[in-house]
Amino acid sequence: MKKKRIVVIGGGTGTYTVLSGLKEYDVDLTAIVSMADDGGSTRILREEFGILPPGSVRPAMVALSRAEKSLADLFTFRFEDGNGLSGHNFGNLFITALTKQLGSFEKAVKEAGKLLQIKGQVIPSTLNNCTLMAELENGKIVEGEHAIDVPKHSGKLKIKKVWLKGTCKANPRAVEAILKADLVVLGPGDLFSSILPNLLLLGIKNAVKKTRGKKVYVCNIMTKYGETSSFEAKDFVSVMEEYLGKNVLDYIVCNTKKPSALRIAKYEKAHSEFVKCGFQNPSFRVIAKPLVRDKGFIRHDPKKLAHVLLSL
Repeated sequence: MKKKRIVVIGGGTGTYTVLSGLKEYDVDLTAIVSMADDGGSTRILREEFGILPPGSVRPAMVALSRAEKSLADLFTFRFEDGNGLSGHNFGNLFITALTKQLGSFEKAVKEAGKLLQIKGQVIPSTLNNCTLMAELENGKIVEGEHAIDVPKHSGKLKIKKVWLKGTCKANPRAVEAILKADLVVLGPGDLFSSILPNLLLLGIKNAVKKTRGKKVYVCNIMTKYGETSSFEAKDFVSVMEEYLGKNVLDYIVCNTKKPSALRIAKYEKAHSEFVKCGFQNPSFRVIAKPLVRDKGFIRHDPKKLAHVLLSL
């Protein structure tokens, strides 16, 4: 029997969570990752070496790794000191070195994937150098993913729209993977800085609309200051439909279990709130279940989420 093809679109810890859960099953996995990241170590490497953001693909590769834990841990190691090294991530430096050696970011990702013995493949959503832009409700224009992700402006201001600056074409390999998918998973993750940058690429958006595979959006458990303040699940989906189109999503996966007040208190310091799950006459099927991890960071439990996604 042919393995089911599952494509996960996003970036960051949300994509890591989905992939780490699905990795345990006999499925054909592909991660399509946003290339909008321009903060921290990634920003410096992009500016100095003119490469695509290594920090975007690294978490997805670590999530899919079947190599020794020590090797996967090495890829997440961050230098705390050292002149010029402080703040840099070993995995980012390694991918940068491979890119310079092989002359191609995509080849570097493939080679790093071999070393980590990843299950499936990690594909950059675009091979072009793009900059994420946003217009706030007060008319101010914000340039760069990091400036949206870590706002210097008031994070309570709503984002009116986002777009990509520069010539930004979808990676043909990403488009092909989506069109062949049995299931396309969007999210969880930062809505405007991790999920939408992929859909702003016309080829990706059209492929998601055309594919015969089921399309599911996994809603975040907590809001993000500067992006989704005061959002409920219906607001996340409304924005997704604004960029993807209506009647495209088949399923919405939504967490129903509110974490303890003690756990939420830590997030309230960062102006983050619990996302309420509720819809009125939706055109999609809502799968509402308790999916939050029992302890630690307020994120989806990888095993519970994978079980729900595979049931689709």
